[in-house]
Amino acid sequence: MKSGAVQQKPSDKLVQGLRYAGIEDEPVLAAIARIPREQFVPPTFQEHAYDDTALPIGQGQTVSQPLIVAMMTQALALTDRHKVLEIGTGSGYQSAVLAVLARRVYTIERHRPLLAEAEARFAALRIHKVTTRHGDGSEGWAEQAPFDRIIVTAAAEREVPPKLIDQLAVGGIMVVPVARSAIDQRLLKITKNADGLVVEDLGGVRFVPLVSERSEPLPPTNIQAALKRLKR
Repeated sequence: MKSGAVQQKPSDKLVQGLRYAGIEDEPVLAAIARIPREQFVPPTFQEHAYDDTALPIGQGQTVSQPLIVAMMTQALALTDRHKVLEIGTGSGYQSAVLAVLARRVYTIERHRPLLAEAEARFAALRIHKVTTRHGDGSEGWAEQAPFDRIIVTAAAEREVPPKLIDQLAVGGIMVVPVARSAIDQRLLKITKNADGLVVEDLGGVRFVPLVSERSEPLPPTNIQAALKRLKR
């Protein structure tokens, strides 16, 4: 006799796991359930598309672990009035999740092949709220600034690129991993207010490095003092 039980969809199982891991933002969970992650990973890894793990996408890059995507998106506290800058388009998965929640997403990718693939996915899935650019993410997108929210999906070395801080609106939030050493990356939530920056450490993470076209080290910024206070 056949069982009448309905098999749980992979996306539902993923969302259940994210809830168990502490993700409480229902719009974020709904966005993750809505976006077909299997469309954003290479065919070789599609059977693992709904595993809570990062997967390679070529060019030495990865599509982030769903828990990290959910955590970073939740920290942004998005509404449909927000204009978002994403640094590191990658496969386009994080961009697609953001597009469900935000008014507009501007995303920058330095690897042309990845950007072309992501653009094809956006077109196929009719994701129209994402605008793309090939370039150096550390430079931001000055023509579209200021941004209500900025999300960086690669680890900045020691400090956040100053131009990204400049392009964040007052009252805005940036979520960015920062590498304090070769083995210590911290996910930071930075809120910009009229008096300066408020930095919250969301925990340890593991991202590919944010590569800048600059040949000179980035100049010091006032975030360095905040990072020093976070060190134990």
